[in-house]
Amino acid sequence: MTHRVTFIPGDGIGPEVAWAARRCVEATGVRIHWEERVAGEAAIKQFQTPLPEVTLQSIRDNRVAIKGPITTPIGTGFRSVNVALRKQLNLFACLRPCRTFAGVLSPFQKVDLVIVRENTEDLYAGIEFASGMPETKRLIEEFQKSTQQPIASDSAISIKPISAGATERIVQFAFEYALANGRKKVTAIHKANIMKFTDGLFMETARRVASRYSSIAFEDRLVDATCMQLVLRPQDFDVLVLPNLYGDILSDLCAGLVGGLGLAPGANFGNDIAVFEAVHGSAPKYQGLNKVNPTAMILSAVMMLRYLNELEAAQRLEAAVSAVLREGESVTYGLKRDRNDLTSKGTSEMTDAIIERMKTVKVEKIARS
Repeated sequence: MTHRVTFIPGDGIGPEVAWAARRCVEATGVRIHWEERVAGEAAIKQFQTPLPEVTLQSIRDNRVAIKGPITTPIGTGFRSVNVALRKQLNLFACLRPCRTFAGVLSPFQKVDLVIVRENTEDLYAGIEFASGMPETKRLIEEFQKSTQQPIASDSAISIKPISAGATERIVQFAFEYALANGRKKVTAIHKANIMKFTDGLFMETARRVASRYSSIAFEDRLVDATCMQLVLRPQDFDVLVLPNLYGDILSDLCAGLVGGLGLAPGANFGNDIAVFEAVHGSAPKYQGLNKVNPTAMILSAVMMLRYLNELEAAQRLEAAVSAVLREGESVTYGLKRDRNDLTSKGTSEMTDAIIERMKTVKVEKIARS
């Protein structure tokens, strides 16, 4: 079977790590028809917009995409190309696994948790009102009348929508993911003790959904307490489901627990559509230097292979990445204990090592994660 996949190289270091992932996928032997499209700065030059319709339509047609990091150019009308992509395709669930790898310097060992982040609501909905604008002043007046709470007249205002429908959808996604991947517990994260109506609704809806999944343990925790517990006992967590803003912050925190964003893969899911991407940014100052760690992007490709039900290929590629990291010889400078280690390899050379390792790596079992 040949899979059709939209391939978006991205900006900055994006093409280097995206092509590293593509080479690794091709080396597994899985048949892919790649449909290359652009977004970000490259799209501006060609289409005068960072997110052209031809790119969106390709993803809608193929239902699967993998993309490198994208820079949001200033003054284009988009707050974030990534956010706009998720909105246009209704990619409501962001999935970010965080696990430790032997050979990688990290604060903890044996961490294996998954962030499930709601993508469409919360403060990232982008409903904002600038300070001093007439509509902002009118809004402040209305809020003061209805709440009897003082608001400074020079305030900017941001709206935080949380709906029962979107919350139920993301919490159900988290539980279904847990069931499909042998996970034991789902933790819903909120700040319902302060934001009683928005986060309160998230908490109450999560508890209601959890009651339908008796085989999976459930708890809910305050976001500030969770941050502390994550840096004390990350092994206590399994699957975490969060509103948009908390999910963004905690996914970076969890990446720090396992060695950094260079090891953090990610994916965004909608109804029958998925876009796979590394969590890290486009780092334009490293563009073309053949220095950056491609692991996060390659692990995102592993997630894509699992999504395509190419389980043996996914397991083999992941095992090869794990072996190269464990051996610590053919890795980029950021993965060395001494970043000035002269034996550090470039992006392409580390990719070569992973591809070569796939030929000899032993896969003990087929698993989804």
